[in-house]
Formats: sequence, structure tokens, C-alpha cells
Amino acid sequence: MHRLSVYTTTRSNIGAESNIDLVLNVEDFDLESKFERTVNVSVPKKTRNNGTLYAYIFLHHAGILPWHDGKQVHIVSPLTTYMVPKPEEINLLTGESATQQIEAEKQTNALDEPVSHWRSRLTLNVMVDDFVFDGASLPADVQRYMKMVQLGKTVHYLPILFIDQLSNRVKDLMIINRSTTELPLTVSYDKISLGKLRFWIHMQDAVYSLQQFGFSEKDADDVKGIFVDTNLYFLALTFFVAAFHLLFDFLAFKNDISFWKKKKSMIGMSTKAVLWRCFSTVVIFLFLLDEQTSLLVLIPAGIGAVIELWKVKKALKMTVKWRGIRPTFQFGKYNESEKKTEEYDTQAMKYLSYLLYPLCIGGAVYSLMNVKYKSWYSWLVNSFVNGVYAFGFLFMLPQLFVNYKMKSVAHLPWKAFTYKAFNTFIDDIFAFIITMPTSHRLACFRDDVVFLVYLYQRWLYPVDKSRMNEYGECYDEKPKILKKKLT
Repeated sequence: MHRLSVYTTTRSNIGAESNIDLVLNVEDFDLESKFERTVNVSVPKKTRNNGTLYAYIFLHHAGILPWHDGKQVHIVSPLTTYMVPKPEEINLLTGESATQQIEAEKQTNALDEPVSHWRSRLTLNVMVDDFVFDGASLPADVQRYMKMVQLGKTVHYLPILFIDQLSNRVKDLMIINRSTTELPLTVSYDKISLGKLRFWIHMQDAVYSLQQFGFSEKDADDVKGIFVDTNLYFLALTFFVAAFHLLFDFLAFKNDISFWKKKKSMIGMSTKAVLWRCFSTVVIFLFLLDEQTSLLVLIPAGIGAVIELWKVKKALKMTVKWRGIRPTFQFGKYNESEKKTEEYDTQAMKYLSYLLYPLCIGGAVYSLMNVKYKSWYSWLVNSFVNGVYAFGFLFMLPQLFVNYKMKSVAHLPWKAFTYKAFNTFIDDIFAFIITMPTSHRLACFRDDVVFLVYLYQRWLYPVDKSRMNEYGECYDEKPKILKKKLT
């Protein structure tokens, strides 16, 4: 008959009954039956002073203390971790705190120093499958968790005890204050198969490697969420679709850069749309940076922002000259055809401003009165990003208006548009597969409507790219040259 015992101590190595506290004792422990229990754990003074607390989990025979049992198995796991605390959020108008927990520790927390946080969940697994391995080729991932005892001439393999570290999420962490004497700990248990055990071991090693490379606790938590919060079959589908998403992103970037690199004129292109695209991309990047988003998302967003800034430089025909350490900016002049395009663009923005400005101002005032933020900077970025997400599609309309006035779509980067549309369609599919609010689903589909209008305009204003247009531009490397027949 087995017994499960969980002890806590401030030491990483313990002797028999030295400075340890028994927090959970499960009599007649059944390896096949899962359970979950919540216990209160005493927090020693050393831990309250930014120290560490460890959990020692023993699986041993009933009626025998763990350190007297030759066939016991045990594993150690820290119940605390160090992380920079999230800044407190307040209402910027009233000054009302979101948590009402303003203590002396806040003064040190404001310095962005990591402090000790409590892991409120402890997930245990025991591998119950019978397996046979060649002794000379035992997998290293399983071997480090195995314990063997020799009784006479027989070698006994003891049960494999495993702690699921992937279930330790940032959302379950609790900051440890100096006045805290007890904290709750939820201990859950379930059996695990050999295949899942090996997969989980490799995933935990991967997350640990990310942290060694400098990824923060939140970055690692985002990776954990991929495996813990998602069904394995859906996870495989997600990886497959994400590969195509990444491919289309790369192709869209490549074709966009190639198109703008060759671009010499802004005829038929909405400068306002280019400026808005740059502004919205930079705002989204600052928002992700303020929210301490995973580097896996932040880095591509930063690359996209740099590309959009470069496109603005091309659109405004801007050149930068340095006089010592002081830069000077010079802007090129538009020709008559470009000035005509600019007039259409300005006219479209004038009509759009009648709708856009009241919506943006109203949304900003509402968020200021009803939502709590960490700072004025945070409110400003959140207001901008909410406007980008809610009304950003409206800024695609000036380009449609320019196309309509000029009766031409020959100047648009259609390859980049197509790849971006494919990514939008992928996002649409996942908006319905994953449970999301109706407003978010509608937001995914409104960009598709604009793209369909672009397609309609492409059909309405056909382009022969093998011929030069009225502006002397050709979109084919080998233009067709019309030769006069000699008669």
C-alpha cells in the first residue's frame, strides 16, 4: 500500500526530519485514481524576505517514514519563483486603485526588481505503464527519472514520479508579502502514460532552454500555454496552419519590400493610407511592448514596424542628410500626375474624418472614465491601439477612392496583397474554431470585405502589365513592343 507525503522546507537538501513541515498526507494512495486537494502552507520568515520554499514529494510505503523506506521515490520542486511584479493599475481620473493593496513593498517593487512569487498549483504524475527497454539503450529522458533497488539478485524498478512544470502558469502566481503567513496550495494528481511522459519531459527541457537564453517568465508562460491550454490534435493542426501563416508572412514581406524598392512614383497610391499603416503598426508594436508580450510575437511586430517606416520614407520621397550630429530632412517634389492623386487622397480623408474623429475621441474618453491603467502612457497607447483595432479598416478606404477616381489599380502591390489576404483568411478560420467574442469575429471579416472590393476593382479596371501605361511605367521585365507593319 502506497502513501503520498508532501513536505515543505527552505533547504534544497534535507536530512531526516530536519526543518521540514508536513503539508499533505494521502493514506492508501491509489496510482490509478486522480485527485485534487487544496491545503494551507505556512510561509517561513526566510521565504517572506524574498527567499525560496521547496516542496519534497515522497511516494513510500504506508506505516514507514519516507527516509526509513528503502523503496521510496521522491522529487523536489520549488514553490516560489522570481519575477518582476506587474505594476498596479489605477483609474487615471479618480486615482482609485484596482487592488487596494498599497503596502511598503510597493516601494521596492517600483524599482522593477524581481521578487518572490508563490506557485499556487502543484501537479503530480506517476507513470503507470508497463514497459520494456534494452538496458544498454535506455532513453536518457526516462533514465534520469528512474530509480532502481536491488533485493538479492533481483533489480526492482520503482514508480516514476514526475512534476508537471508546464502547468505552473503566470496567472496562478501570487506575490509574497512580508505580512503573509499562510498561502493556499492546490495539489493535483493524475496518472501519465509513457509516451506523454517523454513528450512532456522534452517540452519542459525546451522551456528551460528558452529561459537560459534570456526569455522571461512571461515568455516561457506563453510557450507553456501552447501545450497546456490546447488539445493535442488541435495543437498539431495549429502547428500546420502556423507554418503556412509564417510562410505567407515571409512572402508578403518579401514582395512588399521588392515592390517599394522599385517604386519611383506615387501615382495611384494613397499616401494617407501608407502613413496610417505605419502609424498603426508602430502603435501595435508599442502596445505589445507595454504589455510585455512574448518575444515570439514582439520581434515580428518590430520588423513590420521598421518596414512600414521605410515605406513612409519612400512615399514622402524623404532624404536624410547629416550635418555633424544633427540630421536634416529633405522632401522631394510631386509631379502633376502625383499631385492629382494627392488631391483624390485628401478628398477621401476629408469625407472619412467626419466619421472617424468622433468615434476615436468618444472611445478614448470612455476608456479614460471606465478602465484602469498603469500610467498615462499606458492609457494613451491603449486608446490608440483600440482605435487601430476598431476603426483601422476605414483607412483602407482612401485607396479604394483613389482607384475609383483614376479608374486604375495598376499601381498596387498585388502579390503582397494576396499573401496578406491568405493570412487574413487563416485568421478568420481560427476566429470561428476558437471561442471568441462576436465583435472579434466581425473584426476578422471586415478586412475581407475591403479586400473583395479591391478584387472587384481589379476586375473592373483590367491591366495589361506587358505594356507601358500613360505614365511611361511598365510592370513586366519584357514589355511588348508594337511594331508597325511594313506594307
